[in-house]
Amino acid sequence: MAENPIRFGIMGCAKIARKLARAILLAPNSTLYAIASRSLEKAELFATENELPKTIKIYGSYQELLDDPSIDVVYMPLPSSLHLHWAVLAAQKKKHLLLEKPPALDVVELDKILEACESNGVQFMDGSMWVHHPRTAKMKELLSDPKQIGQLEFLHSTSTISPPPEFFKDDIRVKPDMDTLGALGDLGWYCIGSVLWAKNYRLPNLVTALPGVVKNAAGIILQFSASLHYDEPDLLKTVAIIHCSFLSHSSMDLKMIGSSGSIHLMDFIIPFQEDSASFNFTWLPKFVDLHIGWNAKPEKVVVANELPQEVLMVQELARLAEDKKKSVACPDKKWPQISRKTQIVLDAVKKSIDLGCEPVYL
Repeated sequence: MAENPIRFGIMGCAKIARKLARAILLAPNSTLYAIASRSLEKAELFATENELPKTIKIYGSYQELLDDPSIDVVYMPLPSSLHLHWAVLAAQKKKHLLLEKPPALDVVELDKILEACESNGVQFMDGSMWVHHPRTAKMKELLSDPKQIGQLEFLHSTSTISPPPEFFKDDIRVKPDMDTLGALGDLGWYCIGSVLWAKNYRLPNLVTALPGVVKNAAGIILQFSASLHYDEPDLLKTVAIIHCSFLSHSSMDLKMIGSSGSIHLMDFIIPFQEDSASFNFTWLPKFVDLHIGWNAKPEKVVVANELPQEVLMVQELARLAEDKKKSVACPDKKWPQISRKTQIVLDAVKKSIDLGCEPVYL
C-alpha cells in the first residue's frame, strides 16, 4: 500500500459497485474512503453486506460525498440518465471521475461532462475494464505487426447475457427514465469499443443497424446488431459486425481477421479467470492437399496478470490522480478521447435504429 493512497468515494450502491469497492481496496495506490447512497440506511447496508472496513465514511446523500474535501476520485455507477448532473458537480468539486459506462445518453451530454472535467483540471475515465488487462496490450502487439495479422479485414464482436425474468421488470437497464439506451448502452459500449480499439480509434465511415432489432413495450433496445465499415486509402476495407442482446446466452466473443492471421477470444470483456487470460492466434493458415485438414492450428497465447483488470484500471486512474496532485502532469487526454469516439459511434447506431436501419455516415 502506498504511503498516501488516493482516496476514492463511491456514489451509488449498484451491484457493479461491489466489484469496484473490492478493486479499490486491492489496488496498491488507492483506498476506499467513503460511500454514498440516497439514504443512509442503504449505504450502511451496502457496507455491511460487503464487509467493508469500519473506517469508511458513509453518507446518506450524494452531495455530502461531493462536499468531502478529502476525496480525490469519485466512482459513479449511477443510472446513465443521472450522469450529466452528478458528473459535472463532481468535476466542479475538483474530483477526478471514474464514470460507469455508458457515460452519457449522447455525445452532447458527454461533451458537457468532459468540458467540466477539462476546465476543472480533473481526470476522466470510463469504466471499461478490459482495455487495462495485459492481454489487451499483447493482442495490440500482434495487430500492430504487419508480419503477424497483416491488414485488418473483418471483426466480429458480441456481448450477450441471459438475465432472469425479473430483470425485464425491475432492472434500470430496461427502464426509459433510468437507462434509455438499453442493450445498446450497456453491452454495445463494449463491442463498439473493441472495434475502435482494433482500428486504433479511427472512426468508421459508415454505421448501419441491421434488421432484427428487438425492443420492449417502453421502446428500450433489448437486442440489436450493427455493421461498421472502414474505407481507408491504401488499406483493405474493414468491416465489423457487432451483436448485443439481453435475450441470448452469455457471450463475449471478439474475432479479428487480417490478411495474414487472426485472433479469437471468447471472454474479451470479463476473462474466464482472474489471474490469467488467453486468446487464440492463427498465422498463415492453409488447407493441406485434398483439403482434408489444415497446415496450422491456432496457438493459445496465455497472458498472466498479477492483479485483476478492474484493479489495474483503478491503479491507473489513481496514478494519474497522484501525478496531478503533485503537479507533475496534466490530465491524460487519451481516456476522454476514447470515450468520446465510442459515444459518437454509439449515437450513430442509435440513429440508424431510429431511422429503420438506414445507413449513417460519419
